Amino acid sequence: MIEILKAAIQRGASDIHIKAGDFIRARIQDELVPITKQRVPPEQTRQLAQQLLPEWERGNIDKLRDYDCSWGASGVGRFRVNLFRQRGTMGIVMRVIAFDVPSIEELELPAVLKEISDARRGLVLVTGVTGAGKSTTLAAMLHHINQTRSRHILTLEDPIEFLHRDNKSSITQREIGTDTESFNKGLRAALREDPDIILVGEMRDTETIDIALKAAETGHLVLSTLHTQSAVKTLSRIVSVFPRDEQDMVRVRLSESMVAIVSQRLVPRKDGRGRIAAVEVMRATAAIQDLIREAQRTHEITDLIAEGREQYKSQTFDQHLTELVAQDLVDFEMAKGAATNPSDFELMLRTLA
Repeated sequence: MIEILKAAIQRGASDIHIKAGDFIRARIQDELVPITKQRVPPEQTRQLAQQLLPEWERGNIDKLRDYDCSWGASGVGRFRVNLFRQRGTMGIVMRVIAFDVPSIEELELPAVLKEISDARRGLVLVTGVTGAGKSTTLAAMLHHINQTRSRHILTLEDPIEFLHRDNKSSITQREIGTDTESFNKGLRAALREDPDIILVGEMRDTETIDIALKAAETGHLVLSTLHTQSAVKTLSRIVSVFPRDEQDMVRVRLSESMVAIVSQRLVPRKDGRGRIAAVEVMRATAAIQDLIREAQRTHEITDLIAEGREQYKSQTFDQHLTELVAQDLVDFEMAKGAATNPSDFELMLRTLA
């Protein structure tokens, strides 16, 4: 199995799928392709799942239905692992995690993410669909802080993915289920652990969102993720989880604490060497803060993002995709497929041609 994992990583796999009765498959260039010639029998899948579990859980394997953990092997790599049952047998999906924490430059992310990471307090959200690279972007932002500032960074993750080494900052990494019971309990405790920066792996419920907002309001820099596709949808999602009679106040709180929303989509590179992030960057300017407070005008935020590119280094997806096509990094048709407004995107490119 070790050799199969190595081969998958060498081919650029982002995820590896193992299911009883099927070939082992890997997601390469966004396609799920078989990487073995033989199907995996149920007992072998169970044995592998047992090896991936923490030692204290191995005796419970037959009781587990869904389980998240991380796993690493020297000379192979680190993986975020999800174990699950389907039709009575075990299934495994392994997300490949780099041993070394990537930098913002290595990921070819907008340089403005460094400025956003340098914020002293407030809320920064990185959003996108599953598999859009949110965790990797957050890791790069923490890496930048760790290289440049003397702070206490505390992370709450489910599971821990990238392993950060203390540099200028001291980094405390806590795993849900192992080091603390839940995000909201870990976050409550974090406020008593003298953090400067708190990373919450995901804002999953109203209580966690509320505590994260309070942490941002009381002088901490809070970074987190949401499964939303744009800045406007992110704001709407956060507000919608609160009772209707609290939503106006939540908008006020968001307007006062929000630093930035970074939304991303991964697009195949033109040269076939993996994918690159197309990124929307919303910075909470005074004008955008006003729109956050007014429910009927939130949709106008996208126009302000586009208009603020020169002054605030903000950008819409379509602006960034236009840039990636102009730099010959992404094929036009791929970019058009990822654009928020494909017809407007095509017109924009024709205008620039």
